[in-house]
Amino acid sequence: MDSLSMYDLSKFCPYNTVLYDHSDPSINTVLTAPTDKPGVALLDFVIFPPRWLVAEHTFRPPYYHRNCMSEFMGLIHGNYELFLQAKDDGFLPGGASLHNCMTPHGPDTKSYEATISRGNNVGPHKITDTLAFMFESSLIPRISRSALESPFLDHDYYQCWIGLRSHFTVPEKSLGSLTLNNGIRTKE
Repeated sequence: MDSLSMYDLSKFCPYNTVLYDHSDPSINTVLTAPTDKPGVALLDFVIFPPRWLVAEHTFRPPYYHRNCMSEFMGLIHGNYELFLQAKDDGFLPGGASLHNCMTPHGPDTKSYEATISRGNNVGPHKITDTLAFMFESSLIPRISRSALESPFLDHDYYQCWIGLRSHFTVPEKSLGSLTLNNGIRTKE
């Protein structure tokens, strides 16, 4: 291959949150195919290389959410981060997950509860030996019949969220911001 067709992902310098809150994964975009609409990508290629997690008073994993973009995530090597789609005991190199537009997803129950139990005073943590990727698109990919009939399809994937419960409370005299029971800061 000539050098124009290769990109050494180990040379990509990731950005990250350095004070509080969980940044949108788009800060790790390597390549973008734009559309004619400003701010809307046809396809983004995003990577999650080794990096430090240092945010204070913050729920560090991605929150449970839905996107207007479709997300196809995969693991190239190492361990899949507990903090991405959270299937830490079942996501192996070569594996992938797809969350189409407006499909709810986020940390699994086990990962969510483990994060909450660590509380507010979690120190810096370096994520090492990993390289995950995501294709994020404004289009909804069509699933092939062979993918749906694959013996590797995880028919029980949804079960990782069974038992997920809220840790949010609403202050009695205010309908303002929500805070977690254990004091982890959320947007105010």
